[in-house]
Amino acid sequence: MKRIMLVGLVAGALLATGAWAETVQQSRMKSCNADAGKQQLTGDARKAFMKSCLSGGAKSEGKAMTQQQRMKDCNAEASGKQMKGDARKAFMKSCLSGKK
Repeated sequence: MKRIMLVGLVAGALLATGAWAETVQQSRMKSCNADAGKQQLTGDARKAFMKSCLSGGAKSEGKAMTQQQRMKDCNAEASGKQMKGDARKAFMKSCLSGKK
């Protein structure tokens, strides 16, 4: 009986101190991952987006991505799709304008 009470007290203390609460990094990871999914990013484009988002570069709270980061992401996505020539040029124009 004492063990059960002790376990309950420990669990209550952990909850009260927030030891089981989600960390900021875990929250950011969930948010960035959801945004990458919404944008249907894969491969290098997803890696670039996640790196930027997790470091705070491309905030997932709706802040705009920098033009330089957008260029990197669009370029990585075009390379991942093995686009060349006019198709790549059209894709890049659309992607960079945010109309993908």
